[in-house]
Amino acid sequence: MAGVEHPRRATLNLSLLKGSRQHAHGQGQCHTGVYRPTTTPTLEEQRARLLPTPGDRDDCRPELQPGMEYINANQDEQAEIYGYHRSRAKTGISWFFIILTFGLLRLVFHWVPVLMLKATHSRCSLAQASKVLVVEYFKKYKRNYVKNIHEIQASSVCLLPKSSGNRLWVCLQDLLYFLTDASYEREYSVLHSGTSNSGAEVGQQLNDFNLPTSLAVPAQDGSIKEMDSVRVFSCKKIIYLWDSETETFYKLPGLDAGQTAESLHRYRGLHWIEQARRRLIFGENTIKVPVTPINQLLFLEALNPFYIFQLFSVCLWYSDEYVWYATVIVVTSVVSLISEVYQMHRNQVALSRTIQTADAVQVVRDNDQVDTIPSEHLVPGDLMMIPPQGCMMQCDAVLLKGNCIVNESMLTGESVPVTKTNIVDRSDVLYNDKEHSRHTLFCGTQVIQTRFYGGERVVAVVVRTGFYTSKGSLVRSIMYPPPVDFKFQQDSYKFVGVLAGIASVGFLYTVITKYMRGLAVSAIALDSLDLITIVIPPALPMAMTVGILYALQRLKNHKIFCISPRSINISGVLNCICFDKTGTLTEDGLDMRGVVPVAQSLGKQVQLTQITSPATLPHDHLLYAMATCHSITIINLQQVGDPLDLKMFESTGWTLDEPGLDDTNKYDMMMPSVVRPSAPDVVISNENVETEPPLELGILRQFPFSSSLQRMSVITRRLGAPNFELYCKGSPEMIASLSQPETVPSNFSEQLLQYTYQGYRVLALGWRPLRLSYRKAQQINRDEVECNLEFLGLLVMENRLKSETTPIISQLHMAKIRTIMVTGDNMLTALSVGRECGLVGPQQQVISIKALPPHQGLPASLTFHATTAKTPASPVVMRHVDAGVGINIDDDANDSYCFAIEGKSWGVVHEYFADKLQKLVVRGAIFARMSPDQKQQLVLELQSLGYYVGMCGDGANDCGALKAAHAGISLSEAEASVASPFTSANANIACVPTLIREGRCALVTSFGIFKYMAAYSLTQFVSIMILYSIDSNLTDLQFLWIDLFLITVFAIFFGRTDSYKGPLASYSPPASLLSVAPIASIVVHMLAVIGFQTFCFFYVQEQPWYVPFNATTSDEIFAGHENYAVFSVSQFQYIMLALVFSRGPPFRQHVYSNYLLSGSILVMTVCSVVLTVAPPQFIIDQFELVLPPAGDQQADFFRWQMILYSLLYSALAVFIEYIIIDYLCYRKCKNKFHDVYKSKKKYLAIEQDLKHDKTWPPLSTDADLSGGEKKELMLDARKLGETIKKVEANGHAPGAVTTVTQFQSSL
Repeated sequence: MAGVEHPRRATLNLSLLKGSRQHAHGQGQCHTGVYRPTTTPTLEEQRARLLPTPGDRDDCRPELQPGMEYINANQDEQAEIYGYHRSRAKTGISWFFIILTFGLLRLVFHWVPVLMLKATHSRCSLAQASKVLVVEYFKKYKRNYVKNIHEIQASSVCLLPKSSGNRLWVCLQDLLYFLTDASYEREYSVLHSGTSNSGAEVGQQLNDFNLPTSLAVPAQDGSIKEMDSVRVFSCKKIIYLWDSETETFYKLPGLDAGQTAESLHRYRGLHWIEQARRRLIFGENTIKVPVTPINQLLFLEALNPFYIFQLFSVCLWYSDEYVWYATVIVVTSVVSLISEVYQMHRNQVALSRTIQTADAVQVVRDNDQVDTIPSEHLVPGDLMMIPPQGCMMQCDAVLLKGNCIVNESMLTGESVPVTKTNIVDRSDVLYNDKEHSRHTLFCGTQVIQTRFYGGERVVAVVVRTGFYTSKGSLVRSIMYPPPVDFKFQQDSYKFVGVLAGIASVGFLYTVITKYMRGLAVSAIALDSLDLITIVIPPALPMAMTVGILYALQRLKNHKIFCISPRSINISGVLNCICFDKTGTLTEDGLDMRGVVPVAQSLGKQVQLTQITSPATLPHDHLLYAMATCHSITIINLQQVGDPLDLKMFESTGWTLDEPGLDDTNKYDMMMPSVVRPSAPDVVISNENVETEPPLELGILRQFPFSSSLQRMSVITRRLGAPNFELYCKGSPEMIASLSQPETVPSNFSEQLLQYTYQGYRVLALGWRPLRLSYRKAQQINRDEVECNLEFLGLLVMENRLKSETTPIISQLHMAKIRTIMVTGDNMLTALSVGRECGLVGPQQQVISIKALPPHQGLPASLTFHATTAKTPASPVVMRHVDAGVGINIDDDANDSYCFAIEGKSWGVVHEYFADKLQKLVVRGAIFARMSPDQKQQLVLELQSLGYYVGMCGDGANDCGALKAAHAGISLSEAEASVASPFTSANANIACVPTLIREGRCALVTSFGIFKYMAAYSLTQFVSIMILYSIDSNLTDLQFLWIDLFLITVFAIFFGRTDSYKGPLASYSPPASLLSVAPIASIVVHMLAVIGFQTFCFFYVQEQPWYVPFNATTSDEIFAGHENYAVFSVSQFQYIMLALVFSRGPPFRQHVYSNYLLSGSILVMTVCSVVLTVAPPQFIIDQFELVLPPAGDQQADFFRWQMILYSLLYSALAVFIEYIIIDYLCYRKCKNKFHDVYKSKKKYLAIEQDLKHDKTWPPLSTDADLSGGEKKELMLDARKLGETIKKVEANGHAPGAVTTVTQFQSSL
């Protein structure tokens, strides 16, 4: 770490905190001077809170079945596990058939590893298994992992001599090498795990040195057991250990499992050999993203079924001397393969460089000696020192001594340094990383500075390493993302299967008919196999790739960069976009609007005055509160802290100093931060400094901001003052509830509504004197002093929207694309920003959801807090009821409401109210205080309801959601771009409609190319089958003309049509190839193709000049009048299919705007007319055409009849595509026969039910503002209306008004 010599450091780190910040201790609140502490839950209650409950089940996880074996049961990564052992008989038979099929069966096993397992192994119990099959279910998908079981034996663990000639040491040094100052370092430096018996050199057994000869194996409860051997396997970078008592595999636990705070404080460091023994089980503390060598990646990608089929086709064509087209396919396939492999390898390298870091750390040994070791060698239980100048954390650790200032921007997305304090040494507190996040240093976070007293060390105990850390969880979510449900990709494989079925029918028909006609076996084999390559076009991957390349280039022109080309098509069907707030919808910082001080006139009540500038405030407690009540610290001569605190302190014009020890005596405290005016109004002489000291305030103690308490506070002391003073800052309702009632302004509610109605972020400030000794001030609980405050005033801040935000949100709404805000910021700010940008409509009713977990025997609860009336003049009447405060609202406004929910409530709903979750997700608009994993959960829930979800964010805290979404868009070129398929160089949401527009264009292009290639294959299949009936065929040049010039040219230029530049359409293009419209399109077009080709085939035979084809004359001659008729009309069918499938508005520009495609269609049409009517002699010779006899009037007219029939077909094709398919099937019949209750889009049925259910949700409001007391709140509707009219008179747009009770959300 920083502070040690020659550290090894990566340039960029990426991590994500998994889980929300919560606090283990209950919050006692003080109201009117009464302190009511809450008791700490017992260890049993804390453990019960962490255990999975029957209701704690994700909808995508199947129910536990009796008799089945599971790993991670009732958790997000729940999976079934089956044991297998090798069967010699099965293995022998399998390899016999592999050899018999020349390796083809082994290739199938490569595509489906489970088949290989079942073909060579037999089912058995897990206790006897040598391999396991892990089956992971995700919604309707299933993933299989085949893993080997290894056994680590203590008897084989040995020390190996450290020498350059030791080959085994060279092999194991990356895994087990460590440095130590122990006496054995000079001779022995490696522990060999004994998992392999190979190796020529023999190491020294541990018992020769009187060292432990057993393995240190963590049990399920986190305790360390001494064992002689242990069976393990690894899946998705997680190690699973065998428990012989329960005969199950369990996930390797860290030190955080079942540990109390007292047990963590007992750790005194590990001996070097104990550290090495643990490392045998825990592995290295590294997060390595494997980078596959490019040659291996090229080989594996070449084994893709499409490329294997292309290889088969090309070999067949070369054997049939069809050289030109085969060469074109080879060249295009190789280029496509190399470009794809290069992109994959580059992505792997970029991710590996971003993720993998290493450093040197200092650890405390069991003899209190400090050693410097590589961070890779850390194991749970190590006691590490945090250097004074900070470091990058390489593991998850719990702070035992001292304080740390940590930049958790990688976790929260905002560069707000937070203070980490040491965990209390209590035996009744069970450690949990979520509840004790304030005491946990997470992997990937930057420790900026440490705070300690005297020479005391700042130490932390390591609890998790490697992929088990918060950073490791993120990396695993990137490496193993949930499968993305996109119908087009699935249906493309299914459609190829349908084509394969058609090819099989044609194959059998050809073999049987040609065999019955007595043709040679070689000719039958060649023709029948060739038919397969005709029906299943080998050029399809190339054509699809070219279309995607054009889309990539168009996105690049818009400064949108893509690392996952497959996601482009998916972005075309997005119908729900989730936005982060800070840095995405709004600017990064806050701006100071002003302060609203309290004033009292003679004989009148206390009232809030007009908003004023902080610079005009007198030197009084309101100014002192703004100057001291913050978390700002000085690092490298720079003030750092929460942006809100920085703006507030900057507006005072004061300065902040953090003096050294020499300056602390005059304050009688340890190293306070000191604030003073930058330009004192009165200069005091040195002679009067004792009697009239300068205006300076020292900050003695800080109670950090807590989202659950909705406040922060500081204990200060003015230089020369006899007493301490407390300044408190927090949500207006919270400060008002903690203040003495007579100090709360009479117009508090009215003024608060006015500013929040305008979208400002409002905080309140309070003050009270403290008569405490210095020692008492250092030890007192915050709940004992954060009460009996004097209300000072309001602080008004504004979070400005980016200029692009509002018009883009409006544009998405016009396109009927749902927008959602999911942010880590507080509810108040999220709601005001949602109103201001139009994400929540001005007349839309917002209902806040509050959910509480079970507590002290009470079940979990869920309440819906109504917020607004439909219009400002509508009456809002609250009445006291048993369940809280009910609100009467207009019934006709019931179907226009939306939900707002915070992360804590989301977690409770997700766990205990699964039946209500879908309704909340369908109507949810604002999701505030969401942790990174909760953001990902929301995306997955939306996907489970049938939404195609896009996620737009700018921070690493959005990485999980960006990866889980169908299309993630990062506005940051740093950490989030690694996990996101798309990255925008322009840091605003204008990229969202651009991506959707280009995605729709790419999807329609992909549909068109796929339909065109399928129609081309079937058209050629029809031609061949018709000609096969007389043992004729197309000639090689005719095949080449169709395949290379007509098809390939069109396929290459097809995707060059730009996206539609008009407004986004209110509907998306079809996403499924197997839906009614695409299938009907291909079927009807094929019927027309068959009809015209069959008609021409028989019509030419009715001509007086017709000469029947004689197949016995020569095997090499296929030309005849039938060949001419079928070939002539099919040319125009290929051209017309390209034209009608190249759709224009509303998703693409008109086809004539694509000059290359329209030009090639024109040129090919002219050439086809010439080929049909009057081809030159050399063309006749090369194409082996048998034309109607020249000079015969009827024969000449027949040539023009082919043109006439082609024109008739063209008109019919246009009518089929635009009238029958697009207008009737897709637009009219789809809506008429669509049943939302049978639709796969579940959200449609839920939305319809919500519209018709006027009784849900049951509206109520909990008016508990002070420690659980039920209070009746009355709001004067007339005063509320007058307030709103005042706001509107000042030029602000009308919007929904929020009642006081809505502001009971966490800041």
